[in-house]
Amino acid sequence: MNRIFRSGSGVPRPRTITDKTLAAALLPGTAVVIGATQLTQAAAASGGRLAILGDRDYYTPQGINTNLDPLMTPYAAGESGVAYLPKPDDEFAMAMAAGTYTYGQELSVGAAGRLIAAVANGIVFAYFDQPVKTVIAGELADVVIANSYTKA
Repeated sequence: MNRIFRSGSGVPRPRTITDKTLAAALLPGTAVVIGATQLTQAAAASGGRLAILGDRDYYTPQGINTNLDPLMTPYAAGESGVAYLPKPDDEFAMAMAAGTYTYGQELSVGAAGRLIAAVANGIVFAYFDQPVKTVIAGELADVVIANSYTKA
């Protein structure tokens, strides 16, 4: 079961990038920039082609039957990553910056590849897709990918 890509049955899964290594230790559910050979952590919605780092649903850290959650276990630097190429209206679970968000709120990409509230003249990357919620830094929340635009 995929925990990062959230769209239901009948919705085609997005294309993935699997032939690149990670430039640093990165958490699933964060925005990454696709480079020629590596995936690097995104810090803004501009500056490169964005993807969403997938979870390793095949990964069992430290052996079988451990309680370590693959969603909260970072990929190691140099490890091959799985990243989704998002399209408008795709639904994902993505890491958020700490704050209170409302349903349909415009979101942009901020530090550590986490989504933040979009500000005037910022690029809208996604919309918050849950009822009003206060999240802690790094918490995963459901979002819908926007057809990116500059917020008025």
